[in-house]
Amino acid sequence: MAKAKEKSTNFIKFLGTAGARFVMIKQLRASGGLWISSKGTNVLVDPGPGSIVRCAKSLPKLDPTRLDAIILTHRHLDHANDINVMIEAMTEGGFKKRGVVFCPADAIEKDPVILRHVRDFIQKIEILQPNRTYKIGNFKFITSMRHIHPVETYGIKFNLNSTSIALVSDTKYFERLIDFYQADVLIISVVFFRAGLEVEHLSLSDAEELIKRIKPKRAILTHFGMTMLAAKPHLQAEELTRRLKMEVLAAYDGMTLSF
Repeated sequence: MAKAKEKSTNFIKFLGTAGARFVMIKQLRASGGLWISSKGTNVLVDPGPGSIVRCAKSLPKLDPTRLDAIILTHRHLDHANDINVMIEAMTEGGFKKRGVVFCPADAIEKDPVILRHVRDFIQKIEILQPNRTYKIGNFKFITSMRHIHPVETYGIKFNLNSTSIALVSDTKYFERLIDFYQADVLIISVVFFRAGLEVEHLSLSDAEELIKRIKPKRAILTHFGMTMLAAKPHLQAEELTRRLKMEVLAAYDGMTLSF
């Protein structure tokens, strides 16, 4: 598994690695989400602020009119702010009815983040439920149990070629995460450098516990908050690699992995 060009049919591109409010607001890291390509099927996960811009600035460019689906792990703005513009892009301004949006129910209920007028542009909206399997084109994913987070939140697991990949979205640490997130590649949202704050996000020590107990072939840290940025994520990843004797990387904006 190595870094890849976008012409690969199976890749993940980090359109942003910003976590929580202040890194997003200051754009110290981009907040565009994850682009996943699986044998010609293109899926965008969590299009936060600037997702459309990050697609245009990607080298080579990522064409959002080629998207087949968008997945929201939850409705918070650092994950969902660009959902409407990406729906417009996916459907070429609403002139081509296509694509699927997967989201928790609260993303379209009272105070929706997905505007009503763009819902007619897409083929369908599928409401995420815990521990369910979903499919679009050549891409299939499984949702986790509901995370411990202020809004309805799910992580996902999927395969690219023969590699299992798990994306741990925002959550407070709890034991059931260990069983679900068994995978070859573990992508973890790590907002805090130190634990202790009464906020339902993972800290670096939580991430270390997940990596130590799941034992993936590769772990990737992302979705960094201010304290993680101050602690220099790449140095923390190097230290975890040394201490755990497992490969741990810190994602950066624009990082691409092929499978």
